[in-house]
Amino acid sequence: MNTHEYQAKEILKEYGMPIPEFGVAGNAAEAEQISSFLGLNEAVVKIQVHAGGRGKAGGVKFAKSKDEIIDTAKKLIGMKMVNNQTGPQGIVAQKVLITEPVDIAKEYYLGAIIDRENKEAILIASPEGGMEIEVVAEKTPEKILKLPIGLDGKVRPYHLLRLANFMGWKGETAKAGMRTAAALAKAFIETDASLLEINPLVETGKGEIWAVDAKLSVDDNALFRQKEIASFYDPMQVSENEVSAKEHDLAYISLEGNIGCMVNGAGLAMSTMDIIHHYGGKPANFLDVGGSADKEKVAAGFKIILADPNVKVILVNIFGGIMNCATIAHGVIAASKEIGMKVPLIVRLEGTNVEEGRKILKESGLAIISAEGMADAAEKSVAALKGGK
Repeated sequence: MNTHEYQAKEILKEYGMPIPEFGVAGNAAEAEQISSFLGLNEAVVKIQVHAGGRGKAGGVKFAKSKDEIIDTAKKLIGMKMVNNQTGPQGIVAQKVLITEPVDIAKEYYLGAIIDRENKEAILIASPEGGMEIEVVAEKTPEKILKLPIGLDGKVRPYHLLRLANFMGWKGETAKAGMRTAAALAKAFIETDASLLEINPLVETGKGEIWAVDAKLSVDDNALFRQKEIASFYDPMQVSENEVSAKEHDLAYISLEGNIGCMVNGAGLAMSTMDIIHHYGGKPANFLDVGGSADKEKVAAGFKIILADPNVKVILVNIFGGIMNCATIAHGVIAASKEIGMKVPLIVRLEGTNVEEGRKILKESGLAIISAEGMADAAEKSVAALKGGK
């Protein structure tokens, strides 16, 4: 689950991270209250959306007076940001963060992720802050430092010293930078984060270290023990289909194709999308119904898929391990009748009680196209899209 910048900063303040004072406003009156409370005569005003590139999109402004702070907030609240991260539909900013400006002498990058190849949490640091870390890693990999984080959230002291030397920190700046890195590592582990980054982490002319931006993404599977972070969920930042999927405990991501996919298991879902591409089609979504779906869940999945007007064909690809193929067959039929399916429906079943499942589909009297194997399912889906069978 993604969080807003201000929410990430609230969490990081609990770990002693150096965060400039800020407030969050949803209207001009709140912006005025914040500027008065913090005594701001100038401020940085930033839209709060679940996407990067806000500055390039015009969503970060510097206001040079109290009146300008309020006026800037009014203009940015309600702004629709559109870039490659938001997709063409964009995301509307419902709030802005208002913070005191920091005298920036140097910008750094500091973050933490899960290194899946080495199966460990790591710190990532670079003296090149303010840029996308992927760009830095590609063009100047020597400016990237990776250090292990222990399962207890601690970074070894000699690793912190190595970090300070790598970043070029000296004296009190080095001490502050190492404290900040240690706090970030601890926060990363204790919040069950999948990504935590400060970009930029800045050094002032006086050698002070400040985290002026923050991004926190948390593993959805850990939200049951991260109650505070779970409460940060903002349905305004995702599509209506994704909100509905969350309500029905379905893993759904909207894509830009026209073949709707309903699959059980993330790996099978990825393979299904790949093979659709291989045969010349484009998947409209990722939809994993999980291993214990019932008729109601399948029906909800169909409704979510068909809510996308771009969907012209639906492919159901189920491997029944835990799931019973007969249950899926009943769900498919019930959902088809309830919704009044008007697009071609291709179903591939395999696994537990598969013969019974196929029999149920065949005897349903519905125009369901049965497929044998993934390749056959993908080919029939693309053919149906083109008007064939």
